[in-house]
Amino acid sequence: MKSYQFLVFFSIVLLIYASVNYYIYARSMQAIPADSSFRGWFRWGFLILASAYVAGRFLERAYLSLLSDVLTWVGAFWLAVMLYGFLMVVLIDLIRLADHFTGFLPQILHTSRGKLNVLYLGMAATAVIVLAGYINAITPKTTKLVLDIPKEASGLKELKIAMASDIHMGTLIGPRRTGKLVDSINALNPDIILLAGDIVDEDLAPVIRQNLGEALTRLKAPLGVYGITGNHEYIGGAEAAVKYLEAHGITMLRDSVVKVADAFYVAGREDRDKNRFSGKPRKEVKELLLGADLSRPVILLDHQPFALEKAMEAGVDLQLSGHTHHGQLWPLNFITRAVYEVSMGYKKKGNTHIYVSPGFGGWGPPVRTGHRPEVVNILLRFR
Repeated sequence: MKSYQFLVFFSIVLLIYASVNYYIYARSMQAIPADSSFRGWFRWGFLILASAYVAGRFLERAYLSLLSDVLTWVGAFWLAVMLYGFLMVVLIDLIRLADHFTGFLPQILHTSRGKLNVLYLGMAATAVIVLAGYINAITPKTTKLVLDIPKEASGLKELKIAMASDIHMGTLIGPRRTGKLVDSINALNPDIILLAGDIVDEDLAPVIRQNLGEALTRLKAPLGVYGITGNHEYIGGAEAAVKYLEAHGITMLRDSVVKVADAFYVAGREDRDKNRFSGKPRKEVKELLLGADLSRPVILLDHQPFALEKAMEAGVDLQLSGHTHHGQLWPLNFITRAVYEVSMGYKKKGNTHIYVSPGFGGWGPPVRTGHRPEVVNILLRFR
């Protein structure tokens, strides 16, 4: 990505982030009495919390340490607090607007004590939502799919696939969560393991420091472990990430196709953001499959689920994607539903089965609301 494009993008994001935080801060301060000692605590506490994630991410790149870990963790939770705090303040302002015209609220809520109690209630509700979302985020489920592929596979009748996407190994997805993923996958006794991008979370340094690749070496599947790049591999540096993953037992498919057990094909696309970061385009699906025998089953890994019709037109039997996180935090799932044809789950287009996983890990807050993270257990049955 060109430096000026990054600066423009980062400036816009930072402006939005600062504006949302200021709105929450300003409205909260209006609810705290002018003579209350709580105002000072709230002011400094808010400033520290709102600055933590940005500071932690910058420090992580400059000097990885316990301090950068603490700031990143605190700031990551603040991202979820910020979203639900913002929604709480908007809801309160809408109620106040309605009360301005109807006067339906009891008079006590217009007093200093009443306003402060509303603030306390909003803070408590936000804390409960974020805590519940954290518990949900660290409790992945296994989703099972049984799909029929009407093709011959050299006598192979069934194929057991374990699939995961968006692991985001790093500061927030550390040894415990990575180990839990490996144990969950191995418990499925898969024939093959497929990782559909964003295996690492941007900066590789926390992955190396925590030796997270060691857990990946414990993945067991007789037909191999295959992965592809996601946008986060490119954000952090795709070449270094791929080299690390391959050194720890993952066969990375980069616009390449492999024939497995002389029975079926696994094709892996480079991430859609490759052109943005490297200036080089990735292959189209039809180009990628030029040398494949389409009378055999074809599985395509493509991190971002855009232009699903291309897989259908190219003769792909099963496309596996991730990236969307299904919004990760409600109500952001409404945005991903508007952007993607499939934000989460299964769809069939023509003869092509498509599955988009909300992922195992997460970006930003270690919080999920509205849905659970997952490992996908797929049974393919061949003719």
